[in-house]
Amino acid sequence: MTKKVFVEKEQLEEIVKQYPTPFHLYDEKGIRENARKLNAAFAWNKGFKEYFAVKATPTPAILQILKEEGCGVDCSTYTELMMSDALGFKGDEIMFSSNVTPKEDFQLARKLNATINLDDITHIDFLEETAGLPETVSCRFNPGGEFTINNEIMDKPEDAKYGFTRPQLTEGFKKLMAKGVKHFGLHSFLASNNVADEYYPILAGILFQTAVELKEETGADITFINLSGGIGIPYLPEQKAADVAKIGEGVRKAFEEILVPAGLGDVAIYTELGRYMLGPYGCLVATAIHEKHIYKDYIGLDASAVNLLRPAMYGAYHHITVMGKEDQPADHLYDVTGGLCENNDKFAINRMLPKIDIGDLVVIHDTGAHGFSMGYNYNGKLRSAEILLKEDGGTEMIRRAETPADYFATFDFTGLFKDVK
Repeated sequence: MTKKVFVEKEQLEEIVKQYPTPFHLYDEKGIRENARKLNAAFAWNKGFKEYFAVKATPTPAILQILKEEGCGVDCSTYTELMMSDALGFKGDEIMFSSNVTPKEDFQLARKLNATINLDDITHIDFLEETAGLPETVSCRFNPGGEFTINNEIMDKPEDAKYGFTRPQLTEGFKKLMAKGVKHFGLHSFLASNNVADEYYPILAGILFQTAVELKEETGADITFINLSGGIGIPYLPEQKAADVAKIGEGVRKAFEEILVPAGLGDVAIYTELGRYMLGPYGCLVATAIHEKHIYKDYIGLDASAVNLLRPAMYGAYHHITVMGKEDQPADHLYDVTGGLCENNDKFAINRMLPKIDIGDLVVIHDTGAHGFSMGYNYNGKLRSAEILLKEDGGTEMIRRAETPADYFATFDFTGLFKDVK
């Protein structure tokens, strides 16, 4: 089976003339349309807001597009807060969800009046001592155990380092109220990259019931519930994409069955999606520069795990298209590799593809989230540019490629590399 690339071969060849490979390419039209689908799916909730997970794609031009589509941002670090502030996200447009949080991060979050989502009960005192408590605080819930859908284990929250236990939530809410906190949010993340339409409604039911219990136990004013991320994308061509309209309707039913009868019908629903928002609308464009035939057949690209870490780190599948050869038989067995001095620097292992010739453009799909952002500089490799394919068909460089001067910049105090460019 195949996956369609959002750019045609002839158009991509023109782009490559202007921007040398490798680079990440993003589809503005697809990003905007997807954001509108999400907003429409939750339009029944008057307070709904998507807080895009900045860690997935921390690129100002992408964040600006999402801002124009009504999204806020979910930040987890000092620099993500700085970037969001620079782009004009203000106050409750910023959700700060972190863990093992340095005091400086909390202090900046408070300065920006971001909504703080606490990861641990000990952070109550830490936040109060280092930055002061705001009037609104959210708490992250970890129910423990295993999370299942239709008797299939989707993940094991008990193994995750995040969140309050259920008893800690009640204790934490009471403690925060005693310290003057007036409004509360509730948050949880139970499974990653889940394409099952049932996931969000099941998660919503758990959080909604927990909110009802917390209100009864503490009298807290719960103003929002954050369903976090977890909606996945179909990395495999045979996978079915999640139906966000169906997901939104499932959450609505749980809302009306659980929250409305409990007097919580005004609670706002938040999401903080990353992969779902951006994943399919980015790809890594590379060129085949070497081939090797020993015990296996290898195709070497000018990209590496520096540009896309997920396959090396997780063994994650990313579909590969050889541009112009989409209709040719996939009758060659390849490992598709980068040039790092690590044997796991492979985009695909034992992948059946059309015959790849030196100079072919190779597109690696679904890199719009957790693609560029997970890059690094092992072997002194330099991270690539990011290019935006605009709605009008034009292109814009939204992040330039790194240069040796960037790599050596943190040694500027030595004077050894002052002339490097």
